[in-house]
Formats: sequence, structure tokens, C-alpha cells
Amino acid sequence: MADKPAVVLLSGGLDSATCLAIARSAGYACHCLSVDYGQRHAAELAAAARVAQALGAAEHRVVHLDIGQFGGSALTDASIAVPTGGLQPGIPVTYVPARNTIMLSLALGWAEILGAQDIFVGVNAVDYSGYPDCRPAFIAAFETMANLATKAGVEGHALKIHAPLIDLAKADIIRRGAALGVDYALTVSCYQADEAGRACGLCDACRLRRDGFAAAGLPDPTPYRA
Repeated sequence: MADKPAVVLLSGGLDSATCLAIARSAGYACHCLSVDYGQRHAAELAAAARVAQALGAAEHRVVHLDIGQFGGSALTDASIAVPTGGLQPGIPVTYVPARNTIMLSLALGWAEILGAQDIFVGVNAVDYSGYPDCRPAFIAAFETMANLATKAGVEGHALKIHAPLIDLAKADIIRRGAALGVDYALTVSCYQADEAGRACGLCDACRLRRDGFAAAGLPDPTPYRA
């Protein structure tokens, strides 16, 4: 297994860092993929590079694909404010249309080139912000599509989409990562972190992260602006 390649989607946030640690602990040679998709800040991409190095990734690549040119999300359109009033029901304005579909498609293409049959993604359906592309049904559907749409799948080399965090609460994710040696001080989760990676402390991602550390009974290493 030590030489078995896998592609790991790495955003630089808490969940994807934990996902990478899980893949590494399973013995995969992890080829990490981050996407510069036109998000508000580059701090998470810098965090992804730190995390990939710290957790011993085989390599780390950044794909530049500006889906932000279409707007429609608070994470890519400066004219739409990031909500800071607390978690609300429904799909929030921080949802980026088709983001996970696009990222998994890029990972799928690279996996075929590498001869990898495994793709890891840190989506979560428990403590999440209401995104439809973080649900188990989406992951299952994408895996089915992947095996229909690829040379590898058609030739019998089945591709597997691993989502090891999908049924875990944020506190359980943090405990799992801490046990695997993840340094969460390297990660950035905030939707509007500044250039230094300091978090706002008010957006949904910050609230979920802070509450997760509290529930896990572990200190929160996040640098907050205020």
C-alpha cells in the first residue's frame, strides 16, 4: 500500500487536512490537489501548501480555474457579503455552484494519469453549512459517473471516492486529526481570512470550527482578528 497512489483534494482547511492525514495513515502516496477558483483570499492555498508538506504528501499541485468569474457566491463575488449572523437553515450564499463537482472532476482526471484508483475528499454532511454537494448521495452518484466516464472504469479498474469525514461531527473530525498528528494551526477555515490567514470569527466556517474545538475539549489554535 505504501506506493499506492491516491489523489487528495486539499483546500487548506481543517476537514481536508484531516482527510489527508487519514489517507496517509492508510499508507497511500498522496498527490494533493488544490484549486485556485477565484475565492476571496489566497490564505487557504498557502495553508494547503503548509499542510501538504507537514503531512508528507508525495506532491502538491494547484490548478488555476476561475469559476469565480461567474459570481453567484459570497466566496467569489465581492458584491455579496459573507453572512456573519450565525448558521441559518437552507443553502447559504457561500455555496459555490458546482464547486465540488468541478474539483472532483479535476481529481478524477489526474487520478487516471497517475494510475490511481482512489480519490479522497473531506466533505461532511453532519456539521456543515447546507451545501448539496457535501451529501452522501452526491458522492455516490459521482463515483458511479466516474466509473462510467473514464477509460480506467471501462477497463475494469474501478475508481473509489473516499469521503471518510462524511458522517462525523466536527468535534470527532478534530479528535481524529489530532490523534493522527494534524497541526490545525497550519490550517485556514475562515471564509474571509485576511492575507495573514487570520480568521474573522463570525462566519459560518469560523463558528463551526470554534464550536468543534470546544466540543472536542481541545484548544483552538486559530488566530482571530478580534
